[in-house]
Amino acid sequence: MNVRGFCGSILVLCGIASLGCNAPGKPTAGAEAVRPDEVKNFSKLYSQNCAGCHGADGQHGAALALANPVYQAIVDEGTLRNVIVNGEPGTLMPAFAQSAGGMLTDDQVNALVSGMRSRWYHADAVQGLDVPPFKTDKQGDAAHGQQVFTSHCASCHTTGVQQQNAKASSITDGSYLALISDQSLRAIIIAGRPDIGHPDWRSAQPGHPMSDQDVTDVVAWMASQRQKTPGQPYPSQP
Repeated sequence: MNVRGFCGSILVLCGIASLGCNAPGKPTAGAEAVRPDEVKNFSKLYSQNCAGCHGADGQHGAALALANPVYQAIVDEGTLRNVIVNGEPGTLMPAFAQSAGGMLTDDQVNALVSGMRSRWYHADAVQGLDVPPFKTDKQGDAAHGQQVFTSHCASCHTTGVQQQNAKASSITDGSYLALISDQSLRAIIIAGRPDIGHPDWRSAQPGHPMSDQDVTDVVAWMASQRQKTPGQPYPSQP
């Protein structure tokens, strides 16, 4: 080998050596994919499992706003955990825990609950206020509930079938009532949806907050409007 060839070989070897651990095709430290059941980061878990319905930041989604401090104040951690684990009967909320046929481990469910509370729970959100409880064992009076609807809700909500391009949403539309449970209705009436301008139990009729019985009765009236076969009868066929 002549001197020029020898020097060229040395340069090639030095170049290869300089690549070291950064050689093409060799993974860098920490580049390994994390198993789905080992993800514990709240933001990642929330974006993958919750944001599609509840909104990227816990609001402005189709479903209940989880970032609403009033909602977080009236619901306890056990209820939050149970809904994530087992879903919400009568709604589109599915079960997420592996024990109920979902994909999340117990640790991941706990990470979601802990993250929601640390970010969106404020102890003073309803402090000193006579807020109706999240759940109740009282019996509802549907007739009185219709009166409550008229005085507290009718300024924004209509009844009957939702009309296209209508400014006010129908609260008794069969399709809507088929997708929401009584408990979900109660939670929305009490906590409101501040992200979309829906008032809470204090503000539907200024100066006249709704009582526990008012909320119970209006939910009973709405529940009485549910159809056994929503979406039917189908249009007649020629």
